[in-house]
Amino acid sequence: MVMALEGIKVIDMTRLGPGPFCTMLLADMGADVIKIEAAGGRASMTIQSMEDDMAERRRVFNAEGRNKRAIGLNLKTEEAKQVLYKMAKDADVVVEEFRPGVLQRLGCDYDTLSKINPRIILCSITGFGQDGPYAQLPGHDINYISIGGAQGMIGPRNGPPVMTLNLIGDYSGGSFQAALGICMALIARERTGRGQHVDISMTDGVVSLMHGEAATYFDSGRVPTRGDMLVIGGAPFYGVYETKDGKYITIGALEPWFWSNLCELIDRKDLLNSEWDWNKWGQISEEFKKIFKTKTQKEWIELLRTKDVCVAPVYTLDETLKDPQILHRKMVVEMDHPKLGKVKQVGIGIKLSDTPGKVRNLAPKPGEHTDKILKDLGFSKAEITKLRESGAVA
Repeated sequence: MVMALEGIKVIDMTRLGPGPFCTMLLADMGADVIKIEAAGGRASMTIQSMEDDMAERRRVFNAEGRNKRAIGLNLKTEEAKQVLYKMAKDADVVVEEFRPGVLQRLGCDYDTLSKINPRIILCSITGFGQDGPYAQLPGHDINYISIGGAQGMIGPRNGPPVMTLNLIGDYSGGSFQAALGICMALIARERTGRGQHVDISMTDGVVSLMHGEAATYFDSGRVPTRGDMLVIGGAPFYGVYETKDGKYITIGALEPWFWSNLCELIDRKDLLNSEWDWNKWGQISEEFKKIFKTKTQKEWIELLRTKDVCVAPVYTLDETLKDPQILHRKMVVEMDHPKLGKVKQVGIGIKLSDTPGKVRNLAPKPGEHTDKILKDLGFSKAEITKLRESGAVA
């Protein structure tokens, strides 16, 4: 069966989080992703350490490395750069996440690569983008969501901001926007015949995700604050509640019919006309806290689902990965490993009816495909040996 991105060749120069996850998304859909791993010095020590059992387990259980091939290159050497240039001649996409200017110093920037291959697409994933006053600043997810406005809105009313998983900046604002930008550039190339530079700023991504809150501010001038807005802890019908057994459920009775169903089930029809009375939200929330503590999580889930109310349990990760809906949707997959047996990973979130993605192989060993890739590029056995001896490849 043909896969959506089959035939697309991707050079993956990324190292951490947003970049590897972006290229995993492409690889899952059939792209031939070649991961360039650093060779020489500290990198060689890392490759050697990967031989122990613990490192092997971390590698094969790490979904970000799956469906990829690996080559070790020391791009600080001229010989390794020439290898990269050969790879770029028939590549479609290069993905990197260095600070702006690093690729230019390495001689691998878009201007250089596009002269070798005018159809090539370079995607750069950075914290703040390729330009602007913050372009050279270091950062991580927590910094991007802070500047992007999301961190300041997450937390209880009158309380401090609450830290979140790095899903908003790194992955939603970075990985997914990068994968989407790459696919857009591939489509545009069909019309223009040329590639382009895709500039992904994780901070920009966070701000774009805040479009709804920004619209409210632009319209009314009111600055959203923690715990006061509709879906960030203000509304009693859209929140998290503790149950009798110390667990939690989430309620999302946003539409009037769901609110009506909820009020009827808890025998509080007197609240039917109070859903949008902001002045009563605090009082209703306190009453709900007492009501939801009268039954266990399981009891509430069963009751509210039969009454057609938007409800879900707050799971621990192990509970999520055993849930029947998650398993039915194949969001847990198993692969065979010669030493570890069955290896589980998260599945593929995007479901395509005619060209579905597939987990074809686990993450490669560092530099596992170096010789094969070099041979495919036309290097002789003697030339490969010479590259190894010079430290250009590993």
